[in-house]
Amino acid sequence: MEQTLADSGWRGSPDVWLAAAYETLLESGVDAVRIQTLSKKLNLARTSFYRSFEDREELLAALLARWREKNTGNVLKQASAYADTLVEAILNVSDCWFNNDIFDSRFEFAVRSWAMQSPEILAEVHAADRARIGAIAEMFARFGEEPFAADVRARNIYLLQIGYISMQMKEDIALRMKRMPEYLKGFTGKPPKQKDLDRFFARHGITREQMEAAHE
Repeated sequence: MEQTLADSGWRGSPDVWLAAAYETLLESGVDAVRIQTLSKKLNLARTSFYRSFEDREELLAALLARWREKNTGNVLKQASAYADTLVEAILNVSDCWFNNDIFDSRFEFAVRSWAMQSPEILAEVHAADRARIGAIAEMFARFGEEPFAADVRARNIYLLQIGYISMQMKEDIALRMKRMPEYLKGFTGKPPKQKDLDRFFARHGITREQMEAAHE
């Protein structure tokens, strides 16, 4: 039966093995991402794995590439997205922190935990941090910030979010949205316009009533 499943097409595809590796990484860490473990999880023969990947290292490389493409790629994309104002540009980046389809915070935590065990992965994380901060700094520069100030403001935004992830903060989304005007004032030195906030809240499905009711 197991061999039949392994030969049955999509169930033995690289995407299936990669999805199982992703789920296992998030649930149990990189040490649990083993061929035998995934084989049992999927009820597929190990021979199916070797039709998709040469070895475990190739699977881990694919997993890292998926993280790099989704999380780093989308931060860069959001930072360069069109915006009429600096606040609108910052809110484009902030979409990452509120939309798991854009930026996967659990994946980010899992990769950063993996980096604590591997100098090579730590180097990848540091490279991602530099690229992300650089993209956000360039965003500030487009709106007239001097390079040093742009870098500092970019770090304020980015390191705040990485702190949320690293500390595994569980904060009600309405409460965090309620705090956004003060965060934006800190990021830019100016209070945001209500119209910018309203568009941001609307696209994340949060109402003023929800924010007013939110508390610690």
